[in-house]
Amino acid sequence: MSGKAEEWQMARRKKGTSRRSKASLTCQDHGCGQDEVNTKKTLLRIRETMSELKCEDFWLDWKKLLLLSSPVTASAPSPEDGALELPVDQQEKGSDGTTDPGLECVCYGLGSFSSCVSARYQLAMLLLLLETLQIPPRLCCVFDPVFSAGETDVLRQLDLSVLTENEEGKRLTKRPTIFYLMHCGKALYNNLLWRNWKRETLPLLTIIGNSFSGIQERTVEREFQRDYGYITQAVAVCDERPLPCPPRLLDVFNDTAVITFPPGGLSKLPQSTWAAPAEPRYEHCPDLEIIRRDGHS
Repeated sequence: MSGKAEEWQMARRKKGTSRRSKASLTCQDHGCGQDEVNTKKTLLRIRETMSELKCEDFWLDWKKLLLLSSPVTASAPSPEDGALELPVDQQEKGSDGTTDPGLECVCYGLGSFSSCVSARYQLAMLLLLLETLQIPPRLCCVFDPVFSAGETDVLRQLDLSVLTENEEGKRLTKRPTIFYLMHCGKALYNNLLWRNWKRETLPLLTIIGNSFSGIQERTVEREFQRDYGYITQAVAVCDERPLPCPPRLLDVFNDTAVITFPPGGLSKLPQSTWAAPAEPRYEHCPDLEIIRRDGHS
């Protein structure tokens, strides 16, 4: 791995440890202020990481699973090269007159990718996913409270749409959307499910992030049901496909799955489940694993 080996630091996470801040994981240049981002160097590193991931065997498995799981492409045939080709009637015109696929993407909690190796790999993977699913980068919204001004500039140079408001995951989906939530806190997943808690809306979501069953296994059952009720209900009816991860990248992509919500599974929940879903409050969670709008976790 030449120079990459020098910057790599293992950061194992103990059971029950917060995933709140990626800025402390696998970081380099600790003495450098985050605003002092070398844009050209950072962009080069991201592109080099994309090229590296493309050569990995596990990337081919990811690509196949994503093409099969996408809410728009699950039933659409793909060309031999694996690229996405949607019927014309499933595509829309962008503001610049170009054709958009019927997919959007939202990425929360990416972390400080200019200083953290894990975050840079996850950003590189996000860009590969957009490329594979032919989602224009401008249709991918990204947000993390830890982004520096320099990192925001890098993301905009990649043509990604940087959100300025902390949504806490409470985004209503109106069209098929990929949510890329790598190693995010439980509350973020729970908030996303609450905001879209309708039988006709949940099937629009495809989540690439922590396995719901894995979250359940790592959480005390009483607390899981009390504080994360929407994950509790979803874990029994969602379709979860684990994504492979090579041993050397366990700190980056471990416990990752593609999670979808087939209408058939949702119909198994009682009708009362969908009536007036209450917004999560987390009154009993001293360590919420996410940064809230008021800046507290």
